[in-house]
Amino acid sequence: MLATFDGTAIRVGRDGRSLYEQSGYGRPEGDGLRLSSQEALYLLHRQKIEVGGYTFDQLFSEFADQKNFMRSFLVYRDLRERGYVVQTGPHDFRVFRRGEKPGSGESLYLVRVLSERDPIDFGKLIEEVVASKNMRKQYVLAVVDDEEELTYYEIKLQKLTDAACEVKAIPPCDAMLTGKSALVRVKDGSPLEQSGYGKRLDPERLMLSPVELLYLMGQNLLRLHKGDLTVGTDEYLALGGDPDAELSLKLTVYTELRSHGYTPRTGYKFGHHFRVYCGTNVHSDLLVHAVEKEAAIPMSVISRSVRMAHSVKKKMLFGAVHSSGIQFVEFARIKL
Repeated sequence: MLATFDGTAIRVGRDGRSLYEQSGYGRPEGDGLRLSSQEALYLLHRQKIEVGGYTFDQLFSEFADQKNFMRSFLVYRDLRERGYVVQTGPHDFRVFRRGEKPGSGESLYLVRVLSERDPIDFGKLIEEVVASKNMRKQYVLAVVDDEEELTYYEIKLQKLTDAACEVKAIPPCDAMLTGKSALVRVKDGSPLEQSGYGKRLDPERLMLSPVELLYLMGQNLLRLHKGDLTVGTDEYLALGGDPDAELSLKLTVYTELRSHGYTPRTGYKFGHHFRVYCGTNVHSDLLVHAVEKEAAIPMSVISRSVRMAHSVKKKMLFGAVHSSGIQFVEFARIKL
């Protein structure tokens, strides 16, 4: 089957319509068919078409000047060889359910192609996931690493449900400021400790972290003292020295998690802000990292986070904080 390339588009004549009708290649144009550069190169490689005046290598070289063409072609080829019908847009590709094609089925995935070093702009990502959801499609990132290997990630916007366990009432208590932390005198069976706050210093004292301290102060459940002085939030931040640059973000996400009955504890050993217990499990269920909605994090960093979460059997969520609230974004590796 002969195709022509005029430097801007590749077209196949009337006999090329079978490529569209049988396998979903290209888009009808007049009596013929217009192919995207990825489709044309793939069909040429599979010896389904010939392009007048071009070998595969020559056509590849012609398209190589297009931005990010190599990674885009690799993803297109991989999806086709997995048995999917693939068309361009509205992101990079839309992918149909196996056995379905344009005109006789509907697309299942909307795929965005990235390299391992590309930044994830959380604001833009959330907008694209919302758009995909409105079209009833699953949003997928196809990431190509420096060795041209592919990894697929499913992205979901998670709305937290309330934990399936009773939240115990905590009576107001007093704490003594010790640097950035605080000490609370407790007895066995302390409601504060049973609700997942603090760490024992000794049988009589519980140490509270800065984010726990600020949360409890904000809920009017803790009075903070330094000597004979009562310390407010602003005074605490001043007396405690230079504040953690991420403390405000962490507190916002911590407060949201607590509002659903979850128990957030430090996730430092996992490289994240919080490990989160969502019920009565003895092991945490989530890893959560707080970010600004306008933040841009390299995909390579997110990849390490997802792999770590998977290795310890937890979900990986990023809490994107913005003026209208928090959007929890879940990243998970998938096999298409």
